[in-house]
Amino acid sequence: MLNIGILGCGRIGQVHAASLDRISGARLVAVADAVPDAASRLADRSGARAMDANELIASADIDAVVICTPTDTHFDLIHAAATAGKAIFCEKPVDLDAARIRLCAEAVARAGVPFMTGFNRRFDPSFAALRRRLLEGRIGSPELVTILSRDPAPPPISYIATSGGLFRDMMIHDLDMTRFLLGEEPVSVHATGSALVDPAIGDAGDVDTAAVLLTTATGRIAQISCSRRATYGYDQRIEVHGAKGMLRAGNRLETTVEVADDGGFCRDPAMNFFLERYAEAYLAEMRVFVEAVTQGTAPDPGLEDGLRAQILADACDRAWRERRVVEI
Repeated sequence: MLNIGILGCGRIGQVHAASLDRISGARLVAVADAVPDAASRLADRSGARAMDANELIASADIDAVVICTPTDTHFDLIHAAATAGKAIFCEKPVDLDAARIRLCAEAVARAGVPFMTGFNRRFDPSFAALRRRLLEGRIGSPELVTILSRDPAPPPISYIATSGGLFRDMMIHDLDMTRFLLGEEPVSVHATGSALVDPAIGDAGDVDTAAVLLTTATGRIAQISCSRRATYGYDQRIEVHGAKGMLRAGNRLETTVEVADDGGFCRDPAMNFFLERYAEAYLAEMRVFVEAVTQGTAPDPGLEDGLRAQILADACDRAWRERRVVEI
């Protein structure tokens, strides 16, 4: 039985707590949050005990920590958990600075502890099935990856100001999926972006609408478009075109019911919240983390994946700001 502590009891911490309750090989024993009431509420619901974060990390009866705190706290928590010999699951991004992620990697390597980066979209059933069929050669060698990623509405401006920007906060998931599907690293990126949804986002130095074009050394291409507005729900689609055909994964709708009448065909909207859209993926990724730690294998995606996605996000941001193609 793997004893786990959760650091950060907000939305995503609560999701991981619910997942752990469904995994037979794991037990949530403690939670911590900078807001004591948040920790107490999650502790009451999960049967865990509320603790101070430092106390939780130092606790001898906790084998692993799940870091769900704000990004600017990850660096110190990763170092503390590694020093304490805990296995680590950390939500994306690992940090907003690639150099600091490298320092985290050094600390984790010195400690010899398992580390998993929380790129949950890899574990979405449809996306995972698409990649399996890609690896099986169903469409031959991939040539063009197209990813569409649109949120129903933007987050608060207070969040935008500290998020690191759309490329690092939102698109980083899609950049990881690009690496996951292309099978090789992009070597150049062109990016463009605008503040079309809310002028206040532009005033905060960010964009809410962006498109990116990435190219690998062999010429494979990935296109990513992101928007913080989609009136029809949470829009997440992937298409991979290859030498022998095409693979495509579409949106998850609220129901599969379709109405046809003299006005045409009508279907329900896409799911409107990412926690619902990716509920199965969150459970699957936590199950992978628990199994990897208990079986002594390296969790995947690891810290290197978090670093490489951050490098791509930094390059996208630079390409947008400098209005040029950036070599990676």
